[in-house]
Amino acid sequence: MKILVIHGPNLNMLGKREPEYYGSETLLDINQQLIKLAATANLEIETFQSNIEGELVSKIQEAGNAEVEDCEQSQQMKGIILNAGAYTHTSIALRDAISSIKVPVIEVHLSNIHAREDFRHTSMIAAVCKGQISGFAAKSYILALKYFIDG
Repeated sequence: MKILVIHGPNLNMLGKREPEYYGSETLLDINQQLIKLAATANLEIETFQSNIEGELVSKIQEAGNAEVEDCEQSQQMKGIILNAGAYTHTSIALRDAISSIKVPVIEVHLSNIHAREDFRHTSMIAAVCKGQISGFAAKSYILALKYFIDG
């Protein structure tokens, strides 16, 4: 079984960008932690990062179709961990992509989006995700992965 981890815009800048909100760990650090934990549960992690909304939409659609079309070529997709970054608050396209697939999606955020600027309080994707985890820095991703491991 496979878990897809999608990192949205500006997450490639982790470790450099606003460490007071996002911590000092890099994207590579987070990905390595996820790969290590997943291996203990015999899960494969695939990671993807893009600053481009359409690429994120395409990746979600691809993951949703992998379960049906690509079973023989790759492992079955168990779930998606998605940090959509700023697109969380603006993207109807991401919301539509998530709602068009059967693979469960967990929305994650490094910072507590509800304790920040007002415009960050609204998530366009929360209603179509299995759940939302925010405010635990890199551990937000770990908690999402533990849901897929335990559930």
